[in-house]
Amino acid sequence: MKNGIVIVGTTFVDIKGFPFNHYIPAGRNAGAVEIVHGGVGRNVAEDIANMELRPTYVSMVDTTAQGEEVIKKLQNHKVNTDYIVSAPDGLGMWLAVFDETGDVVGSISKRPVMDPMAELLDEKGDEIFSSCDSVVLEIDMDKEVVKRVLRYAGKYHKRVYALVANMSIASERRDFLQQIDCFVCNLQEAGILFVDNFTGMEPSELAEALSERIINARIPSMIVTLGSRGAVYADCNGNKGTYAASKVKVKDTTGAGDAFCAGVAAGLTYGKDLLGAVEIGTRLAASVITVSENVCPRFRPEELGLNPALYKPQISFYGDEDLVK
Repeated sequence: MKNGIVIVGTTFVDIKGFPFNHYIPAGRNAGAVEIVHGGVGRNVAEDIANMELRPTYVSMVDTTAQGEEVIKKLQNHKVNTDYIVSAPDGLGMWLAVFDETGDVVGSISKRPVMDPMAELLDEKGDEIFSSCDSVVLEIDMDKEVVKRVLRYAGKYHKRVYALVANMSIASERRDFLQQIDCFVCNLQEAGILFVDNFTGMEPSELAEALSERIINARIPSMIVTLGSRGAVYADCNGNKGTYAASKVKVKDTTGAGDAFCAGVAAGLTYGKDLLGAVEIGTRLAASVITVSENVCPRFRPEELGLNPALYKPQISFYGDEDLVK
């Protein structure tokens, strides 16, 4: 059985509060509270499924009815959930408060315990990765999980596209980024990674700076999202550029970066170059921020210029299963 794009990441339940009027940080704010399924990896899996690309999700949920509900929803969206482990404390939680513009002004996150996921990869890693089209990896997960994913991806010459939930953790793993075919992050996260302040740079200036830094750091390629200013991209061969954001009315920015990464991964997996992949990512991100859901609506692959039926395996630059020790 072909596993399509394999996403390895965390699953959360998000509790979101939205004020009816101007948000007062130290005051009582009347508003609405919504509970939605979230988590970086889970969002990406559902986004890719909403492009009718039949992904496989490798993750964890807890043993409660809430965990079962998460799995059922993913199955309804045609996500392969055969490799989701149910275990105590396997489901994360994110509590967030938004202001009237849709930006997060405060949050608390409870991360899941990931040990059973490493055991799953030891047992079924060959089965999961040998037949997949590519891999999307949440790179700030438990280090042993990340190492196993990269080892299997190298063994089967699969391209790996990565994103991050906590850049402070990921910045400690710069050597891992040299084994990622494309890393997607936002401006603040890029600043943490390169220990630099890119604030105030025009997109064209940032593209130049990004190009120089990834060549020196030996990172194959990167895309940095800039919110309303679009995105910039660069690879280690000197290719670089910018792409403007879509102008839409923002309700909730949660999940926009995940949808962007899903579009990029789908584009790069099925034949697009960096610019073409950024175009798809931008379109998906714009479709997410206009609603309170964490994921994009349904698209047919043809709407995005994709034809998976013509897919030819793209060999990763990395092909040695011993790269990750």
